[in-house]
Formats: sequence, C-alpha cells, structure tokens
Amino acid sequence: MVDLALLLERDELRLHAVHLPRPDATIRWVATSELEDPSPFLEGGELLLTTGLATQGWRSEWNGYAERLVGAGVTSLALGVGLTHRRAPAALVRACELHGLNLLEVPRATTFVAVSRTAVTLIEQRDESEARLALETQRQLTAAAVRDDPRRAVVGRLAEILDGAAFLLSADGHLEVRPTGPRKQLAAVDAAVVELNRIRSQGLRAASTVSDDQQTRLIVPVGLRGRPGYYLAVAVPGRVTNVRRSAIATAVALLGLTVEQERDRQESRRRLLLKTYELLSRGEVDSALVVGEASGAPALPGRVRVVHASGPDVSLEDALAELERDQVLATTDDGVLRLVTAPAQAIRVAEGLATRGLLVGVGEPARLAEVAVAHATAALALARATPATGVVRWDMVVREGTIGLLAPDVAESFSASFLSGLDDEQTVTLGSFLRHHGSRLKVAEELGLHRNTVRNRIAQVERTIGRSLDDPDTRAAAWLALQARQHLAS
Repeated sequence: MVDLALLLERDELRLHAVHLPRPDATIRWVATSELEDPSPFLEGGELLLTTGLATQGWRSEWNGYAERLVGAGVTSLALGVGLTHRRAPAALVRACELHGLNLLEVPRATTFVAVSRTAVTLIEQRDESEARLALETQRQLTAAAVRDDPRRAVVGRLAEILDGAAFLLSADGHLEVRPTGPRKQLAAVDAAVVELNRIRSQGLRAASTVSDDQQTRLIVPVGLRGRPGYYLAVAVPGRVTNVRRSAIATAVALLGLTVEQERDRQESRRRLLLKTYELLSRGEVDSALVVGEASGAPALPGRVRVVHASGPDVSLEDALAELERDQVLATTDDGVLRLVTAPAQAIRVAEGLATRGLLVGVGEPARLAEVAVAHATAALALARATPATGVVRWDMVVREGTIGLLAPDVAESFSASFLSGLDDEQTVTLGSFLRHHGSRLKVAEELGLHRNTVRNRIAQVERTIGRSLDDPDTRAAAWLALQARQHLAS
C-alpha cells in the first residue's frame, strides 16, 4: 500500500489534483474501468482510472457515480482528459466534493499503464520497506524484553518506535508503568482509565481505538490466557500505520509472556499465603509465621482484626490485587476474600471493599495468638452482611446484645408473637418488672402504682402469655421480645 501523495510527487506522470480532501489516502491497487457502475468489480482501496467513455453528456448522473465509488471503497478517481472530456466536468467536481472523493486528472500524454506501473513499484517498495522495519522493530522489542525490568523496557522502546507515548495499566486501572516516549504529552492517563472501565464490561479481550485528525489512542489487553494481566495504552500522532500496528502487536505478545511468568510466581506466592492464613485460622501461629516468611507475607502486629468479603469474582480479584500492592496479608478461597491486618487498617480496608460493592464482615479485635476466634467472628459478621448494610462488625453486633444475633424479620416476628395480647400498660409494667429483676416494690415506685396494682398487672401478663415470669427462660424470652420491639422502633 502507498499514499496517494507519493504518486502525485512523481513528476514524470504529471498528474493534476483537482480535488484532494484526502492526500494521505492509501492505495492498495490501481484499477481501470469504463463502466457506468464499476463498483461490483472493486474490492476497496483502489485508484480508479477512466477516460469516461460511457459518461458523455452526463450532468446529474455524476453524483450517483461518485457515491457508488465511495461506497465501494475507492480512494481516488483519476480521469484521463483529452479524449471524452477536455477537462474534469464541473458536475463531477461537485460530486467529488460532496462525497469526499479524491479527483485527479491524467494528461493525454500519460498512459494508464505508466500510472499503474509506477503505483505498483511504489507499493512494492513500501511493502519491502515496511517488512524491513517490522523485522527491526521485532528485534528491538525482543531485546528490550530480556532486560531486568522487561515491562518498563518494552513499553519505553515501543513508545520510541511509534514516536508517540505509551504506558501500562493494571487490570483494575492502576498505573503500572508511567507514560514514556518522545511525545509523553499525548498520554492521557485519566481518560485511559475511564475508557478501560468502559470496555472491561465488553469481555476479556475487549480493546479500544479512538482517533481524530491529530492522534490515535489505543488500549489493548495484555495476557495470553484468562483475564488480562495489564492493558497497554498507546498514543501516536496521526493514524496507526501497518508498521506501527505490527510494533504494537509484537509488544503485546512480549508483554503477554511477561504476564505469564509473573502469574506463575504470583500463583505460587498466593498458594503460600493461603496456607499461611489457614494455619492462622486454626490457631497454629508459629507454623503460619514460618510459611508466611517463606512467601514474603507482610509482618503482622500483636493485635489484629480479620476481614471477610464476598461478591463478584472480578471485584474480588481487583480488591486482592490492590491489597497485595498495599502489603496486606490477603487471600481468596471459595469465593471469599480474607485478610488479616492491624485493627485500624482493617476498618479502613473494610470500608474500601464495601465501596466496590462487596459484602464485608469484620471480626472482633484479637491477639495474634487468637486469630482463630477473629476468623470465626468475621465469618459470622459476613453472614449477616446485606447490600443495605455493606459492612458488619462483629463487636457492634455483640454490643447490640442478644437481639443483634437475630435477623430483623425473625426478631420482628418473635416480638409480635410473644407480646400479642398485651396492652400498653401491661407492656410497660412487664418492661419495668424485668429491669428490676422481678421486684414488684421497685416497679411500683418507678411507675407510681400501688403494689397490689403491680401484682395484678403481672398476673394478667402471665395469663396472657401463658407462662410464669418466675421462670428464667420466660424472663429471657420476654426481655428479648421487648428489646426487638424497641430496636425495630428505633
């Protein structure tokens, strides 16, 4: 392929540009046709040569002719003048202007064969040049891939080859390799992150290309299998040529190999971290510390909290990657993210996980030697989490008392059933009776009643609920029912 502008530069052809909206239009081949409608015989990308034998007397017909050529993908129309037409008809010029079609005049002295032969020669030269450039590009990028920091080296070399800018984003939009290259000003990191978040929902291999008159921006997934490990972002001036596209493809392939090597190391480390957490959750702290040291796990303080979270796999993976960057001991297993860290940090992490749409349970604070208890309470807290609550802290559940252990609908049903049949006076008397541990005298003093009145009301309550309030189980159930009503009312 060759740009039309190169063909126009050949003085021996003496081509004249009548209308040239796209001088950089790529010519794939040269075709000759005298048909009124040659479009069925074209493949796109052609420079079409014609003397216009079938167009004598045309006026309004030129518009449909130009429209059909553009629809067929013709890049330029070259009219041989001096035969059918002394010069390009004004109606043809207007039609080409309307449809954005390049229009040239071929002088009578220039043969169509000469135009075709020159175009073919230029195309072959360009193809050979591009092939040589592609091989050199592959050599340079491959050399960069074997350096100490292959990601940074490949991205930097690619940016230089493209004469543009390039940078690398993690799968969750974190900047892994900062913008580099001779035109770093073209890099728009924030816009790239927004675009990345948009295309992620379209599938694992989704990519993006955005271009205008000045530049082209691409975001390409990196990774040979499964979820992309990174996204390569590239910005180049102008359009993406075949050489540039080949360079980007080579860089993506080399970075993909790097991703697989990193994944192998990461998976091995995550298996050790999972074992570390399992040992901690069973109370085998000494063994856990040994395994953790072997895996490079972050050191743990003497007092910790455990956090459990559940949700979509993609959100869990993003959260785990962020926690690993922040040096937090975290792991995933059976669709649950689990982590151990200092109490204050655990609360901050839990709130951050909830903003990702995850359900989060926070265990009670515990000494490192008692992580097993913290693990169990974190699991219980997670079981109580809902989209409405987001984060559930076990110590807050305990602070609510027994009522905190019941689901709201269960608590409501139990309270309604137990207290049904009691009027407001009886309910108030029952509450005072329970607060004063069955002392009718203190109930009378609190409510300003005679002791006999209190005795009669308590007897009425017992008849209504069908139980004796001297029974500790009955008192416990009554207290729970009253607490549930109060909790729901608040």
